[in-house]
Amino acid sequence: MKNLWNDDTAKEFSKDDLDLRVYTSRLLGQDQDLVLHGGGNTSVKIFEKNIFGEEEEILYVKGSGWDLATIERPGFSPCSNSYLVKLAELETMTDTEMVRESRISLKDPGAPNPSVEAILHAIIPKKFVDHTHADSVVTISNTPNGEEKLKSLYGNNVLVLPYIMPGFILAKQIQEATKNIDWDKLEAIVLLNHGIFTFSDNARIAYSMMIDKVTMAENYIKENGNWDGLAKKKSIAVDTLKIAKIRKTASILAGKPLVTFLKDDEQSCGYASHEKVNDFGTRGTVTPDHVITTKATPMIIEDDPDKSVEIFSNNYKNYFERNDNGQLTILDSAPRYGLWKNHGILCLATDVKRLKAARDIIDHTVKCVQQGESLGGWRPLDEKNLFDLEYWELEQAKLKKSKSAGEFQSKIALVSGAASGIGKSVVDKYISLGACVVALDIDIKITELWNSPQVLGLVCDVTNTEQLKLSLENAVKNFGGIDIVVSNAGSFPGSCKIEDTDDSIWQKAIDLNFTSHMKLIRAATPYLKQGIDPSIAIVASKNVPAPGPGQAAYSTSKAAITQLARVAALELGEFGINVNTVHPNAVFDTAIWTQEVLESRAKSYGISVEEYKTNNLLKREITSKDVASLIADLTSSNFSKTTGAQVPIDGGNDRVV
Repeated sequence: MKNLWNDDTAKEFSKDDLDLRVYTSRLLGQDQDLVLHGGGNTSVKIFEKNIFGEEEEILYVKGSGWDLATIERPGFSPCSNSYLVKLAELETMTDTEMVRESRISLKDPGAPNPSVEAILHAIIPKKFVDHTHADSVVTISNTPNGEEKLKSLYGNNVLVLPYIMPGFILAKQIQEATKNIDWDKLEAIVLLNHGIFTFSDNARIAYSMMIDKVTMAENYIKENGNWDGLAKKKSIAVDTLKIAKIRKTASILAGKPLVTFLKDDEQSCGYASHEKVNDFGTRGTVTPDHVITTKATPMIIEDDPDKSVEIFSNNYKNYFERNDNGQLTILDSAPRYGLWKNHGILCLATDVKRLKAARDIIDHTVKCVQQGESLGGWRPLDEKNLFDLEYWELEQAKLKKSKSAGEFQSKIALVSGAASGIGKSVVDKYISLGACVVALDIDIKITELWNSPQVLGLVCDVTNTEQLKLSLENAVKNFGGIDIVVSNAGSFPGSCKIEDTDDSIWQKAIDLNFTSHMKLIRAATPYLKQGIDPSIAIVASKNVPAPGPGQAAYSTSKAAITQLARVAALELGEFGINVNTVHPNAVFDTAIWTQEVLESRAKSYGISVEEYKTNNLLKREITSKDVASLIADLTSSNFSKTTGAQVPIDGGNDRVV
């Protein structure tokens, strides 16, 4: 564990104690071995004058929703420390009441909700309090005689306490345990199976004490167990259609689309393929809070993906029935990760943010479980304690307050020709609706256009069958399946009469504007059959119903994909896959419409550029965003009972009407 304190950087945060609190919080937060997706909190106590000129002690404690790695001053909730200390003197209080009272203690009504451990921070009589879920400390506690190991390691200046649920009862536990403690001699508090607190009136000392104590735990593992020798194995190629089947079955259980990610790195595959993983890998989580993201145990993936999900679901229902007090409502019984021998670990989540959290937590789980095994056996918290955290009243309250997601949330759309024009706008539209998007284009810039976990940009020549196959497999490994296909790739050859048309120009138009669409639909169909509300939208052209001279290659190829779409609608309807076509015209914010071309066309009609852009029945300009919105509508529930349709988006064209 490296001490990251830097005197020069610390000077940049020397405005006041809250500034220093921001600095050391970020130091803690940037190390995932200490803080992982909310697994920690920090605070500082500052005397300030209120509006009456009276001086009072304010506890600035990490606010809900803020990440320690990037926290700023507004991320700390200013609470009346005396009010929180007084709350700790109560005999009993529900955690719901605790949250309400902590909110009442706020000195700024616009601040975020204080951490659920705000009362605990308040009763520790030191200015700076740091709390982490340090991997090494928790790993040791999750082994036989873990308490004795930690007491022996740290000595009398560290208080080691048994696990108890976070919230008010944890604050009461520490209050009782420290009644006769000399805080000047106490260096840290370890909560078994949970984490560690360090504290001081000096920010640097509190932070350094954390680093020192965690380093001691790391060294203990290195000296007494297996620190680096994690199981490794190269993964074997996976049948990605099985991933799509798992996702669909799990999504049905979850009642909403899930996204998945296959962790097929050597460590994940080594762990999933370990001969004893079905035993030690299913005993529980590293810390109880992980259960919110990963559930208590993983799914074991066998050859039959549907059966694997079904077995997990039945086991989860039994787990609920064993621990339910008769007043709870069961959560969905879908798995959140699965161990897949020879292939790796499949993560599942309701959105990409939670998917990232699951991936990170599983990385640390793989490490901690194997290290724990090397120290005498992995012995995490028992099932009942994990259940109580998963069904904690505060977590139940969050679920009740959560807003229902839009229908595209975590659906997976694949868009071809996505680097510019209509295709790029379609990607942007689906991102805004919460979908995950696989963006294909032959332009290498496709990999860098979006800095978003919702987008996977892949360089792909859609006329190449093998590249398409590999791209779709990559898409499924990253997101879990394909629900929507927007077949948009195409080109607009220069104007040329039939008698002057070169074979290469003709063939290029047919290959890209027609054949590539067939190849994409052909490759995507097996995945769409496992999709959630599957749909295909094909981008054709006004030239289909109203061709013009000099555009034989373009008009013919677009007419061909329109006919292809009609046949696809006939063939795929029985699988619930609807196929519809859009016919855009005069979409001027695309690459082919340069200012020079626009001026030339407008001049030929004897009108201005602006008049040319709105030269339709409705006198409205058509943009790529307009086309994207129409495509999103066509792939939504609004058109779930429509297939084989051809929809113009041209502002009204007298030749079409």
